[in-house]
Parts: sequence; C-alpha cells; structure tokens
Amino acid sequence: MERRNFIKTSALAGAGLLFTQNVFAKNMIMDDFPVVRVPKDKRHFTSESVENAIATFKKKVKNKELSWLFENCFPNTLDTTVFYTEANGNPDTYVITGDIDAMWLRDSSAQVFPYLQFSKKDEKLHKLISGVIHKQTTFILKDPYANAFYNDDQKISKWKEYDHTDMKPGIHERKWEIDSLCYPIRLAYHFWKETGDTKPFDANWLQGIKLTLQTFTEQQRKKDLGPYKFERTTSWATDGVPMGGYGYPTKPVGLISSMFRPSDDATIYGFLIPSNLFAVVSLRQAAEMVSQIKNEKALAQQLNSLADEVDAAIKKYGVYDHPEFGKIYAFEVNGFGSYNLMDDANCPSLLGLPYLGAVKSNDPVYANTRKFVWSENNPFFFKGKLAEGIGGPHIGLDMIWPMSIIMKALTSNDKSEIRWCINTLQKTHGGTGFMHESFHKDNDKKFTREWFAWSNTLFGELLWKTFNENPDLLA
Repeated sequence: MERRNFIKTSALAGAGLLFTQNVFAKNMIMDDFPVVRVPKDKRHFTSESVENAIATFKKKVKNKELSWLFENCFPNTLDTTVFYTEANGNPDTYVITGDIDAMWLRDSSAQVFPYLQFSKKDEKLHKLISGVIHKQTTFILKDPYANAFYNDDQKISKWKEYDHTDMKPGIHERKWEIDSLCYPIRLAYHFWKETGDTKPFDANWLQGIKLTLQTFTEQQRKKDLGPYKFERTTSWATDGVPMGGYGYPTKPVGLISSMFRPSDDATIYGFLIPSNLFAVVSLRQAAEMVSQIKNEKALAQQLNSLADEVDAAIKKYGVYDHPEFGKIYAFEVNGFGSYNLMDDANCPSLLGLPYLGAVKSNDPVYANTRKFVWSENNPFFFKGKLAEGIGGPHIGLDMIWPMSIIMKALTSNDKSEIRWCINTLQKTHGGTGFMHESFHKDNDKKFTREWFAWSNTLFGELLWKTFNENPDLLA
C-alpha cells in the first residue's frame, strides 16, 4: 500500500459524510447509529445475496453496533471499489483498494473472496468475480513482476519518475511480491470449487499460470539473479531495494525470493517464509486446476514439483528453534543461517497461514509461531491502553492493524479468543463505523486510511462466519 498521513478526522469511508463525536455519542445512547453507508444510488454494485445476508444479520443479532458495522463493512468492496463491464464478450472487473485508484492483485482477490460463498446462487455476483479473474489474468500477462495496475493501459504511473525498473504504461507499481501471483490462484481455485464454472480458465489464464511458474522459478535464483530489479529514489528505507535493486544475497536453496512483503515494504532477507508457504499451496491448487480443467498433466507435474521443492526448503531453512517458544516459522531467512524473527499484519502473515490454507491450525510449529507473534517478542506487536495487536514497519511503531486482530479470530478455535477479537474491533473503529488500515494502541481516533476496503470486507467475513458458526459470540 502507498503511504498515507494519519487521518485525524471522522470522515466516513466512501460516503463523503462527516459527523461530530457529540452527535455520535448521542446516537450511541439512543441505540441509533448514523447512516454512513453509501446511498443506494451511489453504490457501484449491489448483490441481492449480500443484501439478504445483511438483513438476516441485522434481524437476528441483538448487538446493534455489530449489526451497524456489518452493514457498513461487509458490502464496502461492492459499494465503493468495483467497476464492472464486459470486454470482448468476457466479464471484466476492475477493483480499486479504496482511496488509491489502482488494482492490486493481492487486494482485489482478498476483497471479493468473502463473496464467493454467495456466487453460486447470485448470477450477477458470479459474473463480477469471474470478471476479477479475467482482469487479473490480463494484468499478469502484462507483467508478472508488477503488484498494482491501472484500468487505463496507457496511463503512466507517478512512480515512473522515481522507480528504476522496467515500468510499462498501465502499471501503477512494480514491486515484486510472491503473494501477488498467489492470490489470483487462490481466488480462481475457490471460484472453481464453489461454482464449478470453468469459463474464466481459457488459453490466456493457462498462459498466466505458465508465466507464474516461470517467474517463481526465476526468483529461486539458482543460476543468476534473474530479470527483475527495483530501486526507488526515496527517503523511505522500506521502499527501495539495496544492492543494485536485487536485494541482499541469498543462498540458492530452493526458496523463492520476494523483494517486497505484502505490505509493499522491502524485505530484509529475500526468502519471505509466509509467502513461500503461500506459494506451496497455490502451486498445488494451480496443478489441480490445469490437470483437471485443461488436461495439462506435464504442467501440473512441474507445478507440484516446485511446490515440493519449496516445501522441503522451508522445513530445512525456514524453521527456527526459539529458546522460549520452541520451533517456529521465521519471517524471513537468507539461506545462509540468518533469520528475521517477527510478523507483519499484512496477509500472508505468519499468523494468517491457516486462513490461506498454507498450514493446518494444529501444526505444532504454527502453534508455537502463533504464541510468538502475539507476544512482545515480536518487535511489531503493540500493546496499549486501548488494544493489542500486530502492526508493521509500513506505518510505524505503536500502530495496530485491525487486520491482525481479524486474522487472529479467523484462525482461532477458541471461543473466548474470538469474542475478545470481535469486542476489540467493535471498540476501535474510531467512531466511523468502518475498519481502517491501522490505529494507535492508545487512541483509535488516530488512524490511517479512512477508506480501506480489504479491511472492511475481511471484518465482514469474520462477522458472517461467526454468525453462522458461533452466533452466541455476537451477543
């Protein structure tokens, strides 16, 4: 994500509305919450299934504030960030992140993923998600090393002036991140499993999978450093890549290099373990799809072979024997024996691995890792007067990301833990009715990004999951 200054106003996401804290406090007393969702005639897309889910939630959940938050947050991606058309007879969906007019491969996948559960019975929603898959394929074929794109193929990014890399028109940012190629596979795989529809998986999509395999293989850097490098003229230390744009040295042990994290911050050691774990499951999902849908048995074997190689390398080089927590997954390694022990709120994170299907929640190494990252041994775990959670260097110290608290709940089987997460999120929206990128551990009125659709929709996913599995936790 691009950097944003702290928001010190109660501007409401996507609605262009303001309300004072005094009015909000009055409405709180009256159990009446201000209307902050975008008006119907201003919404980009409406799903009857999602609206029915909202109505059901509001009818059955007695906690009025949670009902209000669900109505605001869950449809936020549809309300404010999607642009649906048809291109050459195919659905075509451009998805911005919120306050940045660009489509991230990661964010766009994550933003629409919670709606997959409704797509089988909602033709309009089905086409919208199919359009996201189509759009992502187009972008990957344009440049598999880019992380964010424009809807206009000829638009020149403001970053072209500062970024020293092969920046083509139509590309917003060219930060190489493993997860940028994993998330589209995750969305496509679950779309296929949920709906059985194979129409999006045409010859272009297959070429995109082949290009993904090629890119991952290039970034194993077994023979050379590969075709990608990135430097930025900037004062932000985490925005540029050292050593001529190739990053600090890594030993070619089978892991895939990632110059940037899901936060769009540069890695310290190039082997980002949560993203490599995500790559393993994504490669296996892609192998299943190309085998069963396209009958590409040889390609499937190549995908599975790379997955096996990366998996073995993670077990050998990506696990650290911590003196207090036992064996844990490192955040980053270099293959030479150096480990970066931390976690970042952005997913794929170490905390969020089970949510992505990358590890089992009962995996003993993950269980140890989970304890580590949610403790003060993680340099980006912050605990204050108001809340505790994980942040990251992208925003800085003492800033907790709601995404980390949401992910803690989504990967938990402990009802008391899930309840704590939901209660914490309910009291830290800064009086806006929406989730944000981050908030200060002592003051939720000090937050970043008033309009961040991924965080909003992910919170809605958590509430809907809890409603269906543990409704008593929403009282």
